Amino acid sequence: MSDHKAPAEATREYAAAYAAHYSARDLPTALDLYEKLMASHASAPEAGYSRSQIQNIVKLVVPEQELMDAQMELARICLGRPEPTDAESIPAGPPAPEQTE
Repeated sequence: MSDHKAPAEATREYAAAYAAHYSARDLPTALDLYEKLMASHASAPEAGYSRSQIQNIVKLVVPEQELMDAQMELARICLGRPEPTDAESIPAGPPAPEQTE
């Protein structure tokens, strides 16, 4: 594929994914098309648009608590702590200031 065809191809692919998403309401297909576009045209503006559309689909289909749980698990993995700590050992807030008389 030559460089001058890449922008037009990315635009066509994004249009197809967008149509599957909003016109046909075929979310699985839209998700696949957005993902393929991001892989094949990573530096195109349409890759960024696809990322945003994927986030829209995720927010639509994944319950908020499940999304938060998954994000917390990923954060723990990245921090090298795959297991949650005992909630009772985590202070609810900063320690109260000491009272002086």
